[in-house]
Amino acid sequence: MVALKRSLANLTKHNLDQLTALVKTRLKRMPYRPGLTMGLVAKTGLNLQPT
Repeated sequence: MVALKRSLANLTKHNLDQLTALVKTRLKRMPYRPGLTMGLVAKTGLNLQPT
């Protein structure tokens, strides 16, 4: 999520619809970046191993 925040930080959008569209586009790209997802999981400290 930090990468998403960084990518949006320097952008200026004219209205909420433009910002919403941009956020949706960036979120759709996340599954194609496994390092981003693994980093998010690691940051939570959760143990995702089956018991």
